[in-house]
Amino acid sequence: MRVETVGDGPAQIAVIGGIHGDEPCGVHAVETLLDEDPEFQRAVKFVIANERAIEADTRYVDEDLNRAFPGDPDGDTHESRLAHRLGREVADCQILALHSTQSYGGKFALVDRVREFERRVCPHLSVDAVVETCDFTEGRLFEVSRRLVEVECGYQRSETAAENAVDITREFLAATGALPERVSAAADGGLEDRPIYRLAEPMPKVAADSYEVFATNFSRVAAGQTYAAADEQEYVAEEPFYPVLLSAYGYEDVFGYSADRVGTLDV
Repeated sequence: MRVETVGDGPAQIAVIGGIHGDEPCGVHAVETLLDEDPEFQRAVKFVIANERAIEADTRYVDEDLNRAFPGDPDGDTHESRLAHRLGREVADCQILALHSTQSYGGKFALVDRVREFERRVCPHLSVDAVVETCDFTEGRLFEVSRRLVEVECGYQRSETAAENAVDITREFLAATGALPERVSAAADGGLEDRPIYRLAEPMPKVAADSYEVFATNFSRVAAGQTYAAADEQEYVAEEPFYPVLLSAYGYEDVFGYSADRVGTLDV
């Protein structure tokens, strides 16, 4: 794990890239901001988390780091020990964690719940939606801190995701007072009106040779609509829902998650 602190005083803000070794956008954003060396108004910790997985160009070495928190200093896996170290490093910080996905080309934020911290920070971020994870935080960085925004920056390994990660990082640092405010897509787009979704259930899938999805993330799936298939088996919605992180091959045993739309940031 690489940690660099910039700015004066104790750092109460952290930006983390490389939680997953095959998602280079966060590493790119951290390195870009460090290379630019702007004049920070508050101290910031920049973290490149799972260096072993990054070097191996794989999601993780022994287990998914974002399912290993709070970790164990004497754990049996590399990620368990790393989760403990990373958690101690950033526990007192306001945190941005940068990710990418196989399911969605845009940007969206994941939070524990939309409370005061999220309402203060998220309107500055040029994301399409905010997703409350609620009961789906076990083993994730949310175990360490609830003052955390995870952002999916776009398709994994894409140039767009790398560019989006830089923009999101600058916006987060402005929102937390580490950089001066600047006009951004968030301001132009009126993010206060952007939707909030709440994860409801995982959408399991059976083992198969091929998978397909027929729905679009954040677009309502009607009851009776076929939203996915595994070989010849079709998956039909029993109740209406909004898919989140829906993809054919992004996860081993689920297509993604169903969610409810619960409001907007201005309510």
